Amino acid sequence: MIRIESSDGWWLIKHQDHARLAAAFAHHWSTDAFPAPEPRKQVLAAVTHHDDAWVARDNEPELTPEKKPSAFTKELVGAYTAFEEIDFYSYLNVRKQATEAHAESNPFAAMLISMHNESLLTNGADLTTLTDEQRDYHAQFIKGQQDRQKELLKEAVEKDSSLSPYANEESCQRAFEFLQACDSFSLIACVGYSDTIALQHQHPNSEGERHTITMEPLGDSKYRIAPFPLDKSEITLKVPAKFVSGKHFESLEDFRAAYASSPVEQFNITLVN
Repeated sequence: MIRIESSDGWWLIKHQDHARLAAAFAHHWSTDAFPAPEPRKQVLAAVTHHDDAWVARDNEPELTPEKKPSAFTKELVGAYTAFEEIDFYSYLNVRKQATEAHAESNPFAAMLISMHNESLLTNGADLTTLTDEQRDYHAQFIKGQQDRQKELLKEAVEKDSSLSPYANEESCQRAFEFLQACDSFSLIACVGYSDTIALQHQHPNSEGERHTITMEPLGDSKYRIAPFPLDKSEITLKVPAKFVSGKHFESLEDFRAAYASSPVEQFNITLVN
């Protein structure tokens, strides 16, 4: 779940819907000046499905010890200093499930999702909050994901020999960074981040020159993207959300009932050159 605070409650967006927003952005990232990475079908699948493992948890949302909806918040954008306010072991289990969810049907996409998971848990996480036991478990988890990435890439090429040209470190890294950029775009938009901020990583144009791509908020969920890698000069994307009234909830049952009874609404997010 992704959480946005308002004066009288919370807007809540499911992880899977956030990933679909990232995928919509990824589909539009396709110009002569800024081509998307290949293999496009597999890369788009990774962006689309990278948070599918959150479905069960988001369908039964939890509360933090402070009685707030347990969720990703704007404070984590660009910092990621916590494990999304959930139990450490549960969080790692969700990340493992994310890798395995599409391992059989699309091992190349699963490999990219695993690279995304590894990055979140190494480059993007504050491990100083962990116990010695948790650090050991974390190290084993990361090693397992790295080993799994090699297995998945091998399986992908064995399953589809046309993927062989992309079974190298440079292509895999480029595809992974693209997933990261689309993911960061969606998180920034979903939490209504109020400052200009860069998407993750630098990205090559058609000449191979790498660029930092920024999102500048213009108000009313409108953002200027620069330099602009999208195929239309103005694009409006949608993401579903629910609103629940109240800042704190007496019980988990009360919160879940409020969430279940809340209607689904659509946020419009507009991107301009």
